[in-house]
This record gives sequence, structure tokens and C-alpha cells, in this order.
Amino acid sequence: MNDSETQAKYVETEGQPTLPDWPERPTPVGSESTTTGKFGWLIRHSRVAITLAAVAFAVLAAWKLWVVYMGAPWTRDATVRAYVVTMAPEVAGRVVELPVRDNQFVRKGDLLMAIEPTDYRIAVALAEAQVAQTKATAENALAQSTRRDKLTNMAVSEEVKQTFKTTWLSADANHRQALASLEQARVKLERTRIVSPVNGYVTNLSAQFGNYATAGQNLISLVDADSFWVDGYFEETNLHGIRVGDPATIKLMGFSDILRGHVDSIARGINVSNAQPNNQGLATVNPIFTWVRLAQRIPVRVHIDQVQAGVVLSAGMTATVQIEPRPTPGKNAQAKIVP
Repeated sequence: MNDSETQAKYVETEGQPTLPDWPERPTPVGSESTTTGKFGWLIRHSRVAITLAAVAFAVLAAWKLWVVYMGAPWTRDATVRAYVVTMAPEVAGRVVELPVRDNQFVRKGDLLMAIEPTDYRIAVALAEAQVAQTKATAENALAQSTRRDKLTNMAVSEEVKQTFKTTWLSADANHRQALASLEQARVKLERTRIVSPVNGYVTNLSAQFGNYATAGQNLISLVDADSFWVDGYFEETNLHGIRVGDPATIKLMGFSDILRGHVDSIARGINVSNAQPNNQGLATVNPIFTWVRLAQRIPVRVHIDQVQAGVVLSAGMTATVQIEPRPTPGKNAQAKIVP
């Protein structure tokens, strides 16, 4: 091809270069349609098979979960509980000793707080003096009454004897009253030292050294370390599979360790809002949807038998509880035939 022919072809294509005229490779007849059909059949059937397998697996997993749920009741609505002992001084005064700090562990009998004892020691001393005085008066009255009782009616009249006897009885009553006052003064002096009644942890400490403590005012709270338990709130539809003594596993939200325990008791009542009267004394009945019934949650108390080292129990923690029902005695036994 010469230059003039090349220029003419360039003009015909409006400046666009053309590809060389290579010979086309022949395509086998029917090969492409056969390959596409085979792959399409495999893809369609593999999708169906995967879908059926996934559905079967989901049904089997759901059935297994249902069997586990009904056979071993569990709940994620559980709370760690403990008894809290509130300590309030029974006498008033200034705080002169406070050897504990917040969240400290204390043993039964350890000193928690001391009130200024000076006034109460003085009260004990005054009461002791009063006891001594009334005792002397009573003894003197008794001696005079006894001496006059030995005299004849010619020397002392019955009226005089009765008067001395009454004086002695009054003096003796004053002496016994003084003894009671002394005992009360000693008790108040003893109460200036507040000791722990249980093994536990000081929590939310509000008392400060030097503060004035008022009698009856709560200053120290103790969480009883020996009283931890778990309240699991189970739906009423699961109570038929729970019995007292059944073993239980406890999983705290903040720890991976499993705690062991057993069912201690089942609550026999919960609050019923429909039973509360209004200000007119009429029953307050809440409207409900008749086709929807929600199962009530009943507290089940679980005693903690074993706590792993490193697990810190705190009242109010969230837990998951699973009950492992024991076989009912005689459930699978053959019935005895009575002739």
C-alpha cells in the first residue's frame, strides 16, 4: 500500500486509525452453550443445597437450645445480694476514734468508732456514789426497824413499828433504783465504743473523725461477708423444673469464672399491682391485651457454695444463673402393683 492509499483510508475513517484486517479464528459450534449450561446447573443446585443445609442447621440448633432451655432453666436476670448491717451510735458525742476506712474488711468484734467517753464515765461515778448512799440509808432503816420489832408493845406501839418498817422499804426501793441507774450508766459508757457485729466490709463511710454523732443516726454500714447469695428471676413457666437443692451454676458479668451453688428457696409471692387500692379505696386494675400474656418472674434464691480465687463479690452485680435439675425420685421407676 502506497502513501496515497493510506491517506485515503485515513480520510474515510474521519481521522480514526483502523485495525489491520487479521483473519478471524473459527469458533467451535455448540461448545460455549454446553459449558454455560453445565455451570448454570451446578450453580443453581449448589445454592439450593446450601440454603437447605443452612435451614436444617438453624432448625436443629433451635431445637437443641429449646431442649436445653426447658431441661435446664436459666436466666440472665439475676443479681448478687447480701445483708447490710447499719451501725448507728446509741449515745451522742464527739467521734474521737475512727480506725476504719471505706471498703475495709473488718472482723467481728473489731472497733469501728469511739465516742468521747468523759461524760459517761462521770455519770458512772455519780451513779456509784448514789448506790453507796442509798445502801447506807437502807441498811440504817432496816436496823432501826428490826430493833423496834424486838421490843414489846408496852415499849413501842404497833403504829411506830409499822412506820419504821415502811421507812426501810422505801430506802430499799431507792437503793434498787440507784443500782438500776448505775447499770444504765455503765451500759451507756460501754456503748461509746462501737464494734463490728459481723465479718464484713465497711461501705459508703460517712463518719469523720471529730464529727458530732447523734444517737440513732446511721454513720457506718457493713456488708456481711458471710451472707452473699444470688437472686435469679425465673419466668413462672420454668418453675416446674426447679426444686430446692438443685445444683446451679453462676456466671458473673464481669468475670469469666463459674461459681457453684444450689437452690436455697423459691419466693412465695411478688407484688401485684392490681391489688393496690387507689385514694378512694377502689381496686386499680391495669388494662391488658387479652391475646398477649406475659409470664411473671419469680425470685429464686441461690446459695453460693464455691467462689474461685480472684472473684470479687459485690452486692448488686449482674449474673446469669442456670439450674441443673436433679432427676425426680421414682419418676422412671416401675409402678408397684398392689395385689
